[in-house]
Amino acid sequence: MLVFVNIFVESPMMDSVIEALKGMPEVVGLYEVTGEFDIISIINCKDIEEFRHILKDRLLKIPGIKSTVSAVVLHEHKRMPQNV
Repeated sequence: MLVFVNIFVESPMMDSVIEALKGMPEVVGLYEVTGEFDIISIINCKDIEEFRHILKDRLLKIPGIKSTVSAVVLHEHKRMPQNV
């Protein structure tokens, strides 16, 4: 199961938040972006219970993360090749 997690970060903590997220094996995509959110991460997990654990017990405990907005992928219609 894939979940897109949009993350709001306290600006001075951006680098340390990114480093913490890079160290999580469940994070399979990590993007610093412009716009409403600061970071978009893609989490790979087996089910909603595992995602709940990752979000509640790990991600939201990273210093500097203010809040998140999550979107569970229902169906994947297209994926870019890894070498693009």
